[in-house]
Amino acid sequence: MTANNLSIIGSEEWCVFEELEIPAIKARVDSGAKTSSIQANNIKIYTKGAHEWVRFEVNPLQDNRSINIECRARLIDRRVVKSSSGISEERYVIKTPVKVGELIFDIELTLASRDTMEYRMLLGREALSGRFVVNPAVSFNINEMSLKEVSDKYASYVKEKTGLKIAILASNPQLYSNKRLMEAGAARGHDMVFLNVEHAYMKLDANSPEIRYRGGNILNEFDAIIPRIKPAVTFYGCALIRQFDNLGVYCQNSAEAITQSRDKLFASQLFSKNDIHIPITGFAKSPMDTKDLIRMVNGAPLIIKLLESTQGKGVVLAETNKAAESVINAFKSVQTNILVQEFIKEANGQDIRCFVVNGKVVASMQRQAEKGEFRANLHQGGKASVIKITVEERKLAIKAAKVLNLAVAGVDIIRSNKGPLLLEVNSSPGLEGIENATGKDIANSMIVAIERKIKFSLL
Repeated sequence: MTANNLSIIGSEEWCVFEELEIPAIKARVDSGAKTSSIQANNIKIYTKGAHEWVRFEVNPLQDNRSINIECRARLIDRRVVKSSSGISEERYVIKTPVKVGELIFDIELTLASRDTMEYRMLLGREALSGRFVVNPAVSFNINEMSLKEVSDKYASYVKEKTGLKIAILASNPQLYSNKRLMEAGAARGHDMVFLNVEHAYMKLDANSPEIRYRGGNILNEFDAIIPRIKPAVTFYGCALIRQFDNLGVYCQNSAEAITQSRDKLFASQLFSKNDIHIPITGFAKSPMDTKDLIRMVNGAPLIIKLLESTQGKGVVLAETNKAAESVINAFKSVQTNILVQEFIKEANGQDIRCFVVNGKVVASMQRQAEKGEFRANLHQGGKASVIKITVEERKLAIKAAKVLNLAVAGVDIIRSNKGPLLLEVNSSPGLEGIENATGKDIANSMIVAIERKIKFSLL
């Protein structure tokens, strides 16, 4: 205790919320923030009696989304909060008792729908005032818990694995998307396994076809495969997916669908054939046709894309016809296939990513390119924010995924003076940007889609 009888609190402490049924959550103590906040997903407002209430889900442990607690509380306010990245958003506010050490007091919490915080909770100065003095040099000065104590508190929340056996077929187990899918599957009681594409190999035989894994283990017990194939291993990855399909394993995206989506020229032809509007696009083999190719897409400025480009790489903006000729002919001189596409100036460096799962848009975000950049991809420095898409845009996204026969797709749309235009469809869309921007648990949606597809229901 200090001279003023205030407890000394460290830079991080454990908090307990008995009314929310959260037995322990680690909070970062931040006297620079006025209000306390807690990470929340799937936030829903409903009416109870004469008051508004809010239902939300909390993943209370860092780096573990498999434990998911549904909470309910009365809504007391809506506030506009500016995030650390400078983006303003409306957040819901609740009031609930919190226990820090032996001290119990009411606290206001904003529900932070963006799961970008290192800590699941932030303890602000309103909660600290009159109760604590902060010593940032120490941690857990009020209440320290061992790993075993925390595990014991959450033992009843861990679901027994009684479900499906699902594999993530990818290259990097540490990628956000792959970790989230593993966690989401485990949270629903499934046995989740990570398979490195390049560590698997096949036996092609009419009587006993097999897939084996490094060390000789035969992979023959999976109910479903979630392909997350990077472009560099598309050919081999799709061969493995076909082999799993031959063995009767459900693959969330088929090899044919992935191959079609990765071939930008073929995909564009399919879109045109199915009356899906795209920016005017040209393709030619000979340098003799370059000038007319440029005229065909309404001249410069125009976009030049490598057929195998991803994440905005291999995409060039040519400002003048002369620059366009030079770039196009340079690519052709090294036998590289490209598409030439009209530039939609009125889009102002913005596009829309719609995440489609089993014929439904489960989340949408707007991406804004950095100043001086025309590519809105998050990998190129673009910024993401929530957006409400139009009925026409929703129909376009669903139709594009359906034409390519993709159960899971990231559909990129651009708004033009002619209406929404389809840019491209990604068969292995990343989850991090869109989950953080929208607060939606897309990984869970993908797992639920697998359950429904193979008619599995959790008891």
